[in-house]
Amino acid sequence: MIGDCSKTVLDNGIRVVTRKIPHARSIAMGVWVNIGARDESPEESGLSHFIEHMIFKGTEKRSAIEIAKDFDAIGGQCNAFTAKENTCYHAKVLDIYTNTMVDLLSDIFLNSLFDTEEVERERQVIFQEIKMLEDTPDEYVHVLLAQAVWRDHPLGRSIVGTPETVAGFSSAIIKEYFSRAYQPGRIVIAAAGNLEHETFAELTTRSFEVVSNKNSFPERTPPAMDRVITAHPKILEQVHVCLGTRGVHATDPRRYPCSIMNVILGGNMSSRLFQEIRERRGLAYAVYSFLSLYSDTGMSGVYVATEKSDTQEVLEIIIKEMKQLKGKPVDGSELRNAKEYLKSGLYLGAESTENQMTRLAHNEIHFGRNVPLKEVEDKIEKVTAEDILELARDLFQNESLSLTLLGPVDEKGLYEEMLTL
Repeated sequence: MIGDCSKTVLDNGIRVVTRKIPHARSIAMGVWVNIGARDESPEESGLSHFIEHMIFKGTEKRSAIEIAKDFDAIGGQCNAFTAKENTCYHAKVLDIYTNTMVDLLSDIFLNSLFDTEEVERERQVIFQEIKMLEDTPDEYVHVLLAQAVWRDHPLGRSIVGTPETVAGFSSAIIKEYFSRAYQPGRIVIAAAGNLEHETFAELTTRSFEVVSNKNSFPERTPPAMDRVITAHPKILEQVHVCLGTRGVHATDPRRYPCSIMNVILGGNMSSRLFQEIRERRGLAYAVYSFLSLYSDTGMSGVYVATEKSDTQEVLEIIIKEMKQLKGKPVDGSELRNAKEYLKSGLYLGAESTENQMTRLAHNEIHFGRNVPLKEVEDKIEKVTAEDILELARDLFQNESLSLTLLGPVDEKGLYEEMLTL
């Protein structure tokens, strides 16, 4: 027991972590697998995402419609997602339906049929999802940036795969990958809400103790990050701009100053980029900075959508603000406001059982333990202006500064000289 968090490790290595929230009426549960798009070979690109779709398409005792009806019958919410490093199957129900939720999630996770007819039907759905992504420029430009920056590394591939790879997935291929990738040591079952750990652990043990270790899975290798500028002409109303450079990884102690620096640069409405680009000059509606943190690497970046005629001015502003972060320490009030913004978000998010469940899983996957909110708050408080200055000087380097443009762009050459930090 660690505070109000508890952990049990099943005999096969699956970890069960819970947080008891007595005042809640709900329980959020997630079955997390530390496997994602970056663990696939080029031919397997999109396979983890395909499995995520197929999990809901029928088991030995429930058809796809019966799975949906059983969740609806208890007023439950159930979904799944695939990321670069994780796949998660999650649900939220009233506490009185905990047993039903565990039964449903364990059934679809352990007993999915991956039926050939269902595979063919779902393949068409994923083809449409790929097209939808390409028709969503504010999302697609991030995919294009990752492809350009990380090139042939798995982190550079789209989570949903390509039409060519998705077309090649059969029921047999899906079953083989599922069996090979979904190893007990990579599985974390997390739950938060009005529950008793021992009772919940007993329920999950009954279901998940049957999962056994099979073949080993390839270890991850970190990618190199080189400078690259890419332009993707497309008939759109705006140019969608993604500027990326080196970041920190998920367990790097510098993630705290990096998070604060991100807030100051473009992480909220009072940030430098939001104020300068949107509020003062009216050059964009959407502008923000972002962090992508992975187990062994990361990216810091900025996104903005603007008129073609304003693209150069917007980029000049972004470069100027990045230079300022490298040039002198942030002032005390700006640092204080960014810290308070992060801490408030941390505690406000903790009021959600889903967020608590997600924190439990992330902490277990990355640190092997619960990381109390107070510990995070203390780390945030200890960050100094000098920490941020040192980090900016380390990360904001010309050799890793990359740019991707999507929309009515003619060529990329005129931006080369601009990208100088």
